[in-house]
Amino acid sequence: MNFFKRLFKIGEAEANSAIDKMEDPIKMTEQGIRDMKTDLEKSLEALAQVKAMAIRSKNETEEFIAKAEDYQQKAMLLLKKAQNGDLDTSEADRLAKEALVKKEESMQHATRGKEESEKFDNSVSQLEKNVYEIKQNISKWENELKTLKARVKVSTATKNVNKQMAEIDSSSTVSMLERMKDKVNQEEALAEAYGDIANTSKSIDEEIDKAIDITETNAEDDLAKLKEQLGLKNEDKS
Repeated sequence: MNFFKRLFKIGEAEANSAIDKMEDPIKMTEQGIRDMKTDLEKSLEALAQVKAMAIRSKNETEEFIAKAEDYQQKAMLLLKKAQNGDLDTSEADRLAKEALVKKEESMQHATRGKEESEKFDNSVSQLEKNVYEIKQNISKWENELKTLKARVKVSTATKNVNKQMAEIDSSSTVSMLERMKDKVNQEEALAEAYGDIANTSKSIDEEIDKAIDITETNAEDDLAKLKEQLGLKNEDKS
């Protein structure tokens, strides 16, 4: 069982390596579009040539039909001339027969030309269909190329962000935060200690003065001295 797992892992690794070695899909798509545009140019050139042949065949067919009608008219004129005595009957018959032969040859050419013209028309229709499909494919591939380029930009940006996130050492970050927290706690404790020291540094004199209200005592002494200067006796309150 482990043997098959190892084989699968090897095959998977080789497949990934083959994918990594593939050409850039954007470049491949761009090359495909260029190839299709080349095919489009060739198809347009072929379409123009076949259309030209179809037009020429159609014109030649119309010319042969016109010639056949002309020979028909000439044969009729020859027979009328013979009927009117303007031309020998045997000569008129011979020339009229030759005119009818030419008419038949022209009609045969016209028939072949019509068949060729129909074939050219079918080829033109097929080529126009091919040109339309190539244009549609080019438009489709160009739109897909735009989408592919946009996806590549998004995937590249996402990959870079994820790579940066993956490179962040979460354990070291947590450790750094813990050290900062300890530092803050130490600073706060030190500030509190200094506050306690400041409070305990008050002099005993401040405590005594606060206890006996030194301001009132000083006021009584000042009052006694003032009375003495005025010659007044201090009378004790009973």
